[in-house]
Amino acid sequence: MTFKEAQKDMCEAYLGGGPGAFTSGVVWLIAGITAVVSTREYSVLFFFFGGMLIHPIGILLSKTLQRSGKHTKGNPLSYLALESTFFLFVGLFIAYLVLQIHPDWFFPIMILIIGGRYLVFATIYGMRIYWIFGATLILSGVGGLLLNTPFYVIAFVGGTIEIIFSFVILYLERRNLEVKID
Repeated sequence: MTFKEAQKDMCEAYLGGGPGAFTSGVVWLIAGITAVVSTREYSVLFFFFGGMLIHPIGILLSKTLQRSGKHTKGNPLSYLALESTFFLFVGLFIAYLVLQIHPDWFFPIMILIIGGRYLVFATIYGMRIYWIFGATLILSGVGGLLLNTPFYVIAFVGGTIEIIFSFVILYLERRNLEVKID
C-alpha cells in the first residue's frame, strides 16, 4: 500500500474524519451546556466519558453515511491515528491537574491539545483543511488563555468550530466523490 493509497483508504472509510469531528463538536457543546446548568465537575466528567464515545459514534455515523467505518487491515496510517490519541490522554492529564489550580484553563488546554492532534489528521487523511482546522482550534485555546475566558466559553467555541469544520470536511469528501464518478 502506497502512502497515497493509505490516505485514500482512511479518507474513504471514515469520510475524511468528518463524522468524528461532528461527534466531537457535539461532546464539546454538551460539556459547555453542562458547565452552565450544572457544575464544572460534571462538565469535565461528561467531556471525558463523552470523549470516549467519539470514535464509536463517528464510525456509526460513517456507516450511516454509506462508508465502511473501517480501514483496510495493515494500513500504516491507522497506527498514526492511534498514536496521536495518546496525546489526548497526556493533555487530559495536564488539563485535569491545571483544573485544580486554575479551572478556567481546562477547556483552553484541551482545545490546544485537540487542535494539535488535528494537524496530524492532515497526514492521516491527506486533507490540508485539517491544518486550518487545527490552527483555528489552537488559536481559540490561546485566546481563551490570554483573555481568561469563563470556564464554559471555550467549550462552546470548540464545539462550534468542530461542527462547522465537520460539515466542510463532509462537503469536500462529497465533492471529491463526485469528481471521481465524473
